[in-house]
Amino acid sequence: MMAVAEQPPFERRSTPLALRHALSFMGTATTAICASIGAACLIIILGYVAVQGFAAVNWAFLTQLPVPVGEPGGGVANGIVGSIITVGVAVLIATPLGLLCGLFLALFGRGWFPEVVRFLSDVLSGIPSIAIGLFAYLLLVAPVRHFSAISASFAFALLMLPIILRTSEEAIRSVPRTIREGALALGLSEVVTTLRIVVPAARPAIITGLLLAIARVTGETAPLLFTAFGSSFWELNPSNPMAQLPLQVFNYAISPYQSWHQQAWGGALVLIVAVLVLNILARVVLSTRWRR
Repeated sequence: MMAVAEQPPFERRSTPLALRHALSFMGTATTAICASIGAACLIIILGYVAVQGFAAVNWAFLTQLPVPVGEPGGGVANGIVGSIITVGVAVLIATPLGLLCGLFLALFGRGWFPEVVRFLSDVLSGIPSIAIGLFAYLLLVAPVRHFSAISASFAFALLMLPIILRTSEEAIRSVPRTIREGALALGLSEVVTTLRIVVPAARPAIITGLLLAIARVTGETAPLLFTAFGSSFWELNPSNPMAQLPLQVFNYAISPYQSWHQQAWGGALVLIVAVLVLNILARVVLSTRWRR
């Protein structure tokens, strides 16, 4: 029988070292340029808002009520207080629900039902805020024919819920399983282990997600158009229409009066500073977790 000729082994063509270094440098340079462009755009926006709004921000602007067109002075104190109340109520609504759902997904997250919950959470996070506001209007405003800050808080809670849910799930999943097993081995119950061991260990990441969720809704205006409606007076009752800083900025910005335009820039600066502070706090809380 004739011997079968051996096939030469497959020869892999290697890329020259200089070409690989050039491709690596091009990739690094491209990402650096894109990051620089994004950072430059952010700095330009922040700088422009700061320059335009700094002249309007003073103690009177932060502590006085709005005044009619043509009168000097005036401020957005009622809008600041109204936004704090509305966001605070939204936190009270969204935090327990999001945390409990995150606990369920992290501890019992197998099967079709948890996957459906995750899918719906992802869908909810992608719904436009104006659609959320319209839903809150149809559910809480139209039936009673009455605007209220409670309906705005409900809309904000829906926007916050997916962020709190997914960050809580990931935070609890990041706790080493050995910690949980050690607590159970010492005789602690499932509930005590979860509440006294697992949740405190994941607290920094949970707080970070909560701060990011608050920053997400702090500057939202679209849901407020259908819910809180706004007010020119002091209003501390969430069941009534209430002034909101983002809504005031919107109304001032579309007005034809120069004095209101200046106040709109001042309100926008206050909102940006608030969101910036919340993001910095989230970074600080998360960094303390990793240092531990």
